[in-house]
Amino acid sequence: MPHALQHAVSRLRTARLARSSKPFLARGGPRGERCAGCRLLPSHCLCALRPVLPTRAGVCLIMADIEPLKPSNTGWLIADVVADTFAFGWARTAVEPELLALLADPQWQPYLVFPGEFVAPERVVTDLLPASPPDGQLAKRPLFVLLDATWPEARKMFRKSPYLNALPVLSLQSEQLSRYRLRRSQRETHFCTSEVAALCLELAGEPLAAQTLEAYLDVFTTHYLQAKQQQPVDSEDAVHRRLRGLGSAADAAANETPAQP
Repeated sequence: MPHALQHAVSRLRTARLARSSKPFLARGGPRGERCAGCRLLPSHCLCALRPVLPTRAGVCLIMADIEPLKPSNTGWLIADVVADTFAFGWARTAVEPELLALLADPQWQPYLVFPGEFVAPERVVTDLLPASPPDGQLAKRPLFVLLDATWPEARKMFRKSPYLNALPVLSLQSEQLSRYRLRRSQRETHFCTSEVAALCLELAGEPLAAQTLEAYLDVFTTHYLQAKQQQPVDSEDAVHRRLRGLGSAADAAANETPAQP
């Protein structure tokens, strides 16, 4: 099975489909017409363009009920790019033990990413906490906890998830406007989930991963919209060239060897 089919969001989607009493019919094509690896029409498949690069940071997606089923969901893109992506379905009355274990894992420093204007000020941070491990121990890796949902759903999830109350809330301060064109929030300052993850990676000191995720979103959006409009994809346009360039930079960084003394 291709690696792209094994990531956390794909597994959550499979589990959610197994619980459904009727098939989920996505817009944009007849049932069964989408690629299992990227959720696009086979004629516009993205799988061969999936970027691969290491990241120290991790992402934990807590997803509203049908988010894993939506072809336009961008949490899937995060799981494509960031190897340590975890995905859990949200329910008001229960929490998965695996999620609690992840949040308590000593290798991670979790941050709940949410607008600070809706949070008690004492919980809000705008930068990563300083890492000060005891002697002989490694610094904790940042784990960005994202509520993957519409904005009304995300606010409900935030209020009704007491197991998140002890986490510091990372409030992003970026002034850029969202470039996501597949679903529109009522507020231009609201980002889609993969844009939020890219901002978090930048904050964590991983600019190449952040830029790659941004470029991958642009390519995904182009493929999605071209498929919707029944138009071919130009693999030599600016968004594809940018993604390839970042992939080359990632390959070069991975192949670098330390200089000999």
